[in-house]
Amino acid sequence: MKTPFYQQLLVNNHQWVENQLKLDPDYFKHLSLKQTPPVLWIGCSDSRVPANEIIGAKPGDVFVHRNIANMVVHSDMNMLSVLDYAVNVLKIKHVIVCGHYGCGGVKAAMGNNSVGIIDNWIRHIKNVYRLHANELDEIQDENSRFNRFVELNVEEQVYDLAKTSIVQRAWESGQELSLHGWVYGLNSGYVTDLEVNITSNDELDDVYQLKFKK
Repeated sequence: MKTPFYQQLLVNNHQWVENQLKLDPDYFKHLSLKQTPPVLWIGCSDSRVPANEIIGAKPGDVFVHRNIANMVVHSDMNMLSVLDYAVNVLKIKHVIVCGHYGCGGVKAAMGNNSVGIIDNWIRHIKNVYRLHANELDEIQDENSRFNRFVELNVEEQVYDLAKTSIVQRAWESGQELSLHGWVYGLNSGYVTDLEVNITSNDELDDVYQLKFKK
């Protein structure tokens, strides 16, 4: 059923097109030619975290992949396909993993209640908790522990990005590529740079450093 809300979405689209054309009659002509974004954004599916708007970027500036709790799962072909295209075709220079405080996926991973098929996805987040259990369990205030868990989850996803053959092969070939971890504050609008920035596989433990045949 095409509800009034649904119809309004189409109206909004037409209004947006008209506004863009008023500013630049050739806007969509130029946009359709190609995309050369310098950034790949791996973020959460949460509807309150729009990648472009947060950083004031225009269409064409950011290549985006989103999933529950901004995860980098080594067997996720969707994420790997996006990463491979971004790195090897678009030649992006930065990958930003952006989590957000108040993330429902991270919150669910702190508990034991089953929430359906997503339990299987959340298990990857629980693995992050297990890695950092000593630090997290020492935090008495639940909200502070939740916030720290969000941060640690982002940091681990950045390291998981660096462990992929896609990223390491780019570094091996001399390609300029930097990985970063951010957290967005829903209640403030500001991004916190977690200062986890990786630019080569030398920053990984030896066991993760891949050696490619010449």
